[in-house]
Amino acid sequence: MAAALDLPLQALRDTVADLRAHVQQLLPDGDVDANQVAANELAWAVACSDAAVATAEWADATGDALASDVAEAAIAEAASAITGRSAIGAIEQTPLLERIAGAYRPLMDLGLSEEQRLLRETFRDFAEREIRPRAAEVHRLNLDIPEDLLRGLAELGTFGLSIPEAYGGSKSEGQGSKDDFETMLIVTEELSRGSLAAGGSLVTRPEILVVALVRGATEEQKRRWLPVIASGEKLVSVAATEPDHGSDIAGITCRAERVGDGWLVNGAKLWSTFAGRAEIMMLLARTADAGHRGLSLFVVEKPAFSGHQFTFRQPGGGWLEGRAIPTIGYRGMHTFELSFDNFHLPGDALVGSEEWLNRGFYLQMESFAMGRLQTAGRAVGVMQAALEDALAYASQRIVFGKPIARFGLPRTMLGRMIVQVATARRLSYRAARLLAEGQGAGQIEASLAKLYASRMAEQVTRNAMQIHGGMGYAEETNVSRYFVDARVLSIFEGAEEVLALRVIAKSLLASG
Repeated sequence: MAAALDLPLQALRDTVADLRAHVQQLLPDGDVDANQVAANELAWAVACSDAAVATAEWADATGDALASDVAEAAIAEAASAITGRSAIGAIEQTPLLERIAGAYRPLMDLGLSEEQRLLRETFRDFAEREIRPRAAEVHRLNLDIPEDLLRGLAELGTFGLSIPEAYGGSKSEGQGSKDDFETMLIVTEELSRGSLAAGGSLVTRPEILVVALVRGATEEQKRRWLPVIASGEKLVSVAATEPDHGSDIAGITCRAERVGDGWLVNGAKLWSTFAGRAEIMMLLARTADAGHRGLSLFVVEKPAFSGHQFTFRQPGGGWLEGRAIPTIGYRGMHTFELSFDNFHLPGDALVGSEEWLNRGFYLQMESFAMGRLQTAGRAVGVMQAALEDALAYASQRIVFGKPIARFGLPRTMLGRMIVQVATARRLSYRAARLLAEGQGAGQIEASLAKLYASRMAEQVTRNAMQIHGGMGYAEETNVSRYFVDARVLSIFEGAEEVLALRVIAKSLLASG
């Protein structure tokens, strides 16, 4: 670690350790509900600290001067977030943040391999040509994702990133290196930079289902579903959340009852993104009255439907109905409310067959870790787009006789945005390396990355709008779309508060 960062980094670690000890005294039994505020603050302190540490490690490994400045600012920002912001501290940070803004150059490839740089270039080129030109129209008119865009992504191998080569994907057999999930993040970032909904989020659902299939599906099921997912022949949606059970997955009530050699599904699901267009749906349903130990995972196969509503009727009388929920952002894939009425599934729709009956909760949780990591990547991509637009506008917009980028306050804002994007990216890459190790590693780190990056995306897109002034509020500029899209990131794939309390703080307190 660079010597200049040693002391502030150690001070940050000591501060977090002191806070952790204090919270453990307040919550000796680890019950986060006994003091939710304390548990939440601990989760955020660790997220901010880990982001700063990951950035400092990156700066040290690359030996880059700008990266070192970013790391120094990241440590100071984390300390301020934990101990409280002071006016004097903010003033003292100004020269460093202004220097970062003045010296900025793209840092996303710093420390990556040549292969990863080429991968980023490939997907950035695709996003520039195919996604960005249509993103605004898809958002404003809430259109379907264009079919040629979906085909183009399939041809690039986008949907097979985490699928082993033996099943038609691009993941080498036995691969467990840090590059596995970093590759997925790089692709996600670049597609999300083009559009969150019409780009990066198209990767999320196949990644979630693939984790469950690789882990628990029978060999026959893997050979049936993985190749068609990898090729993009069949697209994927996920149906887990319910009207009365959002983050409380263990309490879901949508039920699958065994009938003969199959299952009948009855109940409702909510916030099922892409459920209309997708031909494969990952369904979590109750198969026994035993809390989280009574849930099973199914794969529902259905026709693709365009538009904002659909009804799929089966010959036997069962049906599945979907209605898209209007949203302020994240448009194009459409997020559905679903109703199942005596909907029949064949016996082999149960993922893992009898071995995984009533154990679907565990497959779903492993899949959620991937979804959270991928969401961190989506947040970084949206932030990167907002940062680039803000930098360009600030250098061109003349007020009071000079570009606004030459004024101290917006220059400091831009410097802080650069730091926030870099720290979110480095924290997500660090989580990716840990998650690639398997055996449960990286689960909490993926949640920390999602928690931190989602909040940073709100701040960065908000400040990008502010730098644009009145034009930032106009739909004709992309920053307004970035802002409403970013707002969903801290809600889905684990709501911010639930993630901080039930996943992160609970684990931190349990580990001592």
